[in-house]
Amino acid sequence: MIERSEIVKLEDVWLYFDNMPVLEGINLSIKDHDFLGIIGPNGGGKTCLLKVILGLLKPSRGEITVFGHTPERGRKFVGYVPQYSLFNRDFPINVLDVVIMGRVGQIKRFRRYSGEDKKLAYEALETVEMLDYRDSQIGQLSGGQQQRVFIARALVTKPKMLLLDEPMASVDSHMQTELYELFEKLRQQMAIVLVSHDISAVSIYVDKIACLNRRLFYHDSKELTAEDLEESYLCPVEIIAHGVPHRVLKEHR
Repeated sequence: MIERSEIVKLEDVWLYFDNMPVLEGINLSIKDHDFLGIIGPNGGGKTCLLKVILGLLKPSRGEITVFGHTPERGRKFVGYVPQYSLFNRDFPINVLDVVIMGRVGQIKRFRRYSGEDKKLAYEALETVEMLDYRDSQIGQLSGGQQQRVFIARALVTKPKMLLLDEPMASVDSHMQTELYELFEKLRQQMAIVLVSHDISAVSIYVDKIACLNRRLFYHDSKELTAEDLEESYLCPVEIIAHGVPHRVLKEHR
């Protein structure tokens, strides 16, 4: 078996807001080509964890490396699709322009987009099967189509890791299945970290699962104990996969 390299490492990471702990003693290792699902209750710190990895939030204490660098330097290798993409649906911007905006951080100030930037935008749209919609106004697309466009915007920088914060919000069940199939294809090229409330779907598609409620319960596998889940959600939890209640997810590979 080929040993995969570690690309993200968090050691005893704590984050406080107004002297209240949001993340408590987080230890996490993410390896190349991992497909990690992070589940947990609302307010448990899932979005904050992604922002700490990106260097958008500075932890109160602890050590973080992202591709061997600080999060601020390492995030150039990371694509990010936030939970809410707020925009005026009547604003006259087309799909191609939305995607190519992902190249802003890669070009020098006051420079126009190059032919290479446009080529990468076309490739990203083709990857998410939205190239035919490149001239469409973004606000006229369905929720699932918009999400594919936002994923393309994250892919246009050729990231080595993709962070997805609740990517299935406002997406119908048919499109959700298609998006999970897209993620399965993408993870052949990069690591993926997916935050979701859909415990059942996550248990089917990802390779590894972590549960976060300020503290992180993670065993570097697709296995969580009943105690992990109950301590995170503060109540008994069953995970439904293939219509059958499960507390251990090892069989769903």
